[in-house]
Parts: sequence; structure tokens; C-alpha cells
Amino acid sequence: MTRRIAIALLAGLLLAANSFSADERAFVVGSKNFTEGVVLGEIIRAMAASTGATVEHRQALGGTRLVFNALVSGEIDIYAEYTGTLTHEIYAQKKPDSNKELRDFLAESGLVMSQPLGFRDNFALGMREPVAESLKIRRVSDLRAHPELVFRFGTEFMERGDGWPGLRLHYDLPQQDVLGVEHDLAYRGLAAGDVDLTELYTTDAEIAYYSLRTLEDDLGYFPPYEAVLLYRAELEQEQPEVFAAVLRMQGLINETQMIAMNSRVKLDGVQEILVAADFLRENLGIDVVAKSSTRSERFWRNTKQHVALVAVSLLAAILVAVPLGIAAARWRRLGQVILGVVGVAQTIPALALLVFMIPLFGIGAGPAVIALFVYSLLPIVRNTYTGLTTIPTQLLESAEALGLPAGARLRLVEAPLAAVSILGGIKIAAVINIGAATLGALIGAGGYGQPILAGIRLDDVGLILEGAVPAAGLAIVVQLLFEWTERAIVPRGLRASTLG
Repeated sequence: MTRRIAIALLAGLLLAANSFSADERAFVVGSKNFTEGVVLGEIIRAMAASTGATVEHRQALGGTRLVFNALVSGEIDIYAEYTGTLTHEIYAQKKPDSNKELRDFLAESGLVMSQPLGFRDNFALGMREPVAESLKIRRVSDLRAHPELVFRFGTEFMERGDGWPGLRLHYDLPQQDVLGVEHDLAYRGLAAGDVDLTELYTTDAEIAYYSLRTLEDDLGYFPPYEAVLLYRAELEQEQPEVFAAVLRMQGLINETQMIAMNSRVKLDGVQEILVAADFLRENLGIDVVAKSSTRSERFWRNTKQHVALVAVSLLAAILVAVPLGIAAARWRRLGQVILGVVGVAQTIPALALLVFMIPLFGIGAGPAVIALFVYSLLPIVRNTYTGLTTIPTQLLESAEALGLPAGARLRLVEAPLAAVSILGGIKIAAVINIGAATLGALIGAGGYGQPILAGIRLDDVGLILEGAVPAAGLAIVVQLLFEWTERAIVPRGLRASTLG
């Protein structure tokens, strides 16, 4: 039986691989998890699609390293980046001192950097104008006289080679109340008066909206951050028409235009796809078919993705965890090892587990499914083990007295008696997975996490609820389904005895 299952699985994988390779390969655009990155990604997508190519935009994939590594591994073909980020973060150890040297380093990884897109999005430090004026702070050096100030920086800025660690040393800053938060949340902290200073992207719409003062980088810490395109070197040969169309972005966008596009998305609530279409129509005369998605369309798309992540990972966990629980109950020493291993796996932070899986399974649904599978093991293994080891001894002795072999005893006596406990473990795993699956959106897996992350980025409570409420509703539905299943397959007497 096991051999037949393995052969069937192998045949299914080969069939899936053959059908995938038979399809035309999509041109895959990536973008980092901030508004400007998504807007630029939509412009790239629209320009590539104008050639008739099949194009996919994997939005808001994550931070710099994740998206850059996805490009190197070939999971995406192109994305928008900044020269300062490349020189001071990606290639900080090599210290390139010119764009030519930077291009040489990129070529070693099979990548090419375009000419600048026409604007810079530099790092800067910002404060509310009234606070900065009252403290007479105009330059970064002026911060030394105010160690009491509260700093909140984006989580990536806290670790970057061109971020807080180097900035603190470069300016000898004394502040101690310095923490990392989501970049967009730092703006809200400034507006509420809970935060005194944060890092700015100079094309952010919030700078004008919140009347922030941009401090002068008087000791020249931050490098220039010219927006460019990074793409795979094979692109020119593989899809020359797409390559030519996308490179029309070189020199196309000035700083004023980029700020205006960011403002339309973040302040006016216009979807990135529409902003990109309007920009191309006005500046290149390209008519892009751009249709904003409705709440209903997003709900069904996110629901299908979320249910698929949970269902696949849970089914795999059941097939692995129930036998492990049975083995743990049969052989107690081995059982302690099994319970210890799955217990340790449960303690791994979800974000760390997702990142660990990316080199093995790439970005998207793969790492998310594996991470959810790992998190499902403990409750199912432990409840299976508990259900089997708490069966009254006299019942087991009666089964042995009847001469039942071990397999029949497990199937006819032990499994039915432990069914309530096993189902309880599966229910716990399902509910955990529904919540944890929202993190899959951080690596492009979709699901209910997509609107939650977008809502945080755009300061849109409605979008956050668009993901949070269905996730909570799905968890309730799943619990009700498991209760119905228990009533349907477990005899009333066994349910009552278990509860008693």
C-alpha cells in the first residue's frame, strides 16, 4: 500500500511539472513591502503587459534581502531598488564606490541594473515641526543635546548597514529609547505625540501631510538613493519586447510625480493599479486596462488562498502526526523523543520559520505550507498520545483476552476510544493554522494576511478588518465543523465517557 501511494504521488508530481512547463512562463515582477515599491511594481507590470506578455506581480514580498534573494534565485524577474541600498546594505562588505563597480558585483549574480528612473528616494530623519522648532533642532547633529527624545524606526532600518547602528556611531547619538516598529506605524506615533523622531523616505506623502521637518544630514551619513530597476540578465534574450518596454521607465519619473503617486495611494485611498495606469496614460500614452478589485472579489480570492494553505498543511500534518502519536504511545522512550522534537518545533518563531524555509521552497505558498505543517504537529501528536495512553487498562486487557492482534486492537478498540482526543488535537491545529496563515502574506502566499498587511501599510482600518474578521469567522466555522464531525462519527457513549 505504501509503495502504491508513493508511486501515485510521484506520478502526480511529474504530471504537475509537465503541465507547468507546457505553459508559457509568466514574467514575474516583485516589489518590496512599502507603498512606493508596490506602485513602481504596478508600473513595471503594466508596461510589460502592454506587449501582450503574461505578467504576474508579487506584491509587497518583504524587506530588501528577501526580494533581492528572490531575484537572484530566479523566482522573480525584476523589481525596483535604490542605489544606496545596494551599496550600503546588499554589498556593504564589498564597499562599491561607483555605479560601475556596483554593476560588476551585480553581474556576478547574473543581474543587471538599469539607468536611474529619474528620482531619488533618500533616507532622512524627521520630526514634527512644532517639536523641532521648540527644541531648535534643524540638523542631525543637534540631536546630541537631547538624549531624552524617543526614536522609533522601521524594523529594517534598525538592522541595515545604512541604518540606525551606523547612524548612531557616525553622529555619536546618546538616545536610549530606540525601538523598531512597522515604518507606517512610526508616522502614526509621531502624529499622536508618542514618538519624537523617525526615519523618512523623502518621497513619502506623510512628510507634507503631517508637517514634518526633515533634518539636515550635516555630516553626510546617508548616500544617494537613486531609484533603478534590477533584473535578470537573461531577460533581454528571453523576452526582448518586454525588456524594451520596461526600460522605457528610465528617466521617466521625477520626484514630484513619485510623491504625488504615493499620496494618491496613501492619503486618497486609490489602489496602486489605478495610480500606475493613470501615470502611464498621462506620460506615455499607454492605455492600460486597470480594474480595481471589489471587496467581494478580494474576499473570495483571499478565502480560497487561505483555506488552501490551511487545508493542505493540516492534511499533511494529520497523515504524519497521528502515526507519530501512535508510535509515541506504543514505545514510551521513543515517545519522549517524539514529543520533545515536536515541542521544540512549536517554539520556533513563525517569522523565523518562514525565512528558514525560503531557501528550500522559495517564496509564496511553499514555505507557508511547510511552516503551518510544523506548527500543526504538536497538538495532534500530543492529543493522539494522550488519547491512547489514558484508555482504561481493563478495556485493553479485555481486547487482549479476546485474542485481537495489535493492528486490530488499535483499529477496533483504541482508535475509537481515543477519537475524541485525536479530533480535539486536529481542531486545535486547524484553529492555530488559520491565525498563523495570515503571516504567509509576508512572503507572497496570499490569504487573509494580504489585506491586513496592506491595511497596516496604508493606515486603512477597513482593509485590516477585511482580513481579520474573515479569519476569525473561519476559525469559528472550523470549530463548529469539528464539533459536528465529532457528533457524527463518535458514539454518544464514548463522548460522554470522555467528558466524564
